[in-house]
Amino acid sequence: MRLAFSTLGCPELSLPEVVALAKRTGWAGLELRTAPDDHVHVGLSAGDRARVRDQIYGVTPACLATYVRLGGPDATDAAVITDLVEHAVLAADLGAPAIRVFPAWRDDEPGDRAVAQLRAAAPQLPATVSIWLETHRPVARGVDVARVLAEVNHPRVRALWDLAHPYIAGEPVERTAEALGPWLAHVQLKDAGSLDDLTPVKLGEGVIPVREALAALTTLGYDGWISLEWERRWYPNAAPLEEALVAARRWLDA
Repeated sequence: MRLAFSTLGCPELSLPEVVALAKRTGWAGLELRTAPDDHVHVGLSAGDRARVRDQIYGVTPACLATYVRLGGPDATDAAVITDLVEHAVLAADLGAPAIRVFPAWRDDEPGDRAVAQLRAAAPQLPATVSIWLETHRPVARGVDVARVLAEVNHPRVRALWDLAHPYIAGEPVERTAEALGPWLAHVQLKDAGSLDDLTPVKLGEGVIPVREALAALTTLGYDGWISLEWERRWYPNAAPLEEALVAARRWLDA
């Protein structure tokens, strides 16, 4: 099991502090949040990118967690494709194998614009970088994400399974796993006290069926990253990330 965590859980830390935290707690990979207000973003110069590579030395960048949104009404196709390619180049420069992106079309729509955007961007990606489409509202169910990926049909356009969103949308974890299986590249673990309050709680203490999802992944033979997305940036009352990492490692080992 390859364990990673998202820098979304520690907005107060510098990158060297994040790396020290990863080493101290035994988590080998990092999802690097990529936004203008964070350490990593597409505006970094070549020198800045080299400094980031130096700062994260000793851990593996599992992906860049971007906020590129596909298939929505608020951006042109050209703008979305440019955004995808710029973030993919950033990922290549930092040694990350993929960029995480979000759906932005409605879940009752087929996602044709997203398909077109992904088909256009895929040939322009650096050879080492993939696009991972996350199961995330408004298109949270695995079956809907999988349908778009099947239409794109590109080996480096794959799925990221955020455990919470499909379950909140009413899709059983076994159905999500089955739908995403051919495309699955990355999994985000999280738990919450209720479906109405998504403040993070320690794995196994909330309502998200984490144990069942891990069992489904075993059935699939999944061997990618398992990443803790502790959303402390959005829920500042959540416990500190280090406490969550220690507890999650203990729970997963058990």
